[in-house]
Amino acid sequence: MFKEFKAFIMRGSVVDLAVGIIIGGAFGKIVTSFVNDILMPPLGLALGKIDFTNLFVSLSGGDYKTLAEAKAAGAATINYGMFINNIIDFLIVGFSIFLVIKAMNKMKKKEEAKPAAPAREEVLLTEIRDILKNK
Repeated sequence: MFKEFKAFIMRGSVVDLAVGIIIGGAFGKIVTSFVNDILMPPLGLALGKIDFTNLFVSLSGGDYKTLAEAKAAGAATINYGMFINNIIDFLIVGFSIFLVIKAMNKMKKKEEAKPAAPAREEVLLTEIRDILKNK
């Protein structure tokens, strides 16, 4: 059973999938940081100094200035600002994946369009013909 498991794990597709998941997780962190730390602050400033992470509705009826205050008080909240951030994350990741797949498909088409190199035997026969013609 251990040998079968080892053979399963060592198959190329399983290893490729594991690498893809690890890289995808790291890429997700980069995109989240990009959205939260670079994209949203100027966007919030342009929209009237809005901090999207503090856009929420308190269901408990209390008046809280920040989401952290509401959570510290144990208030139930609807965090629609965080939802907006997650939608933007998703759109950026989706667009990035689209660009990668598009580039891969373009490269694949170039490979398919390349004419096949002549077989070695054909090259040798051509060279022999040329030599015989020159004699």
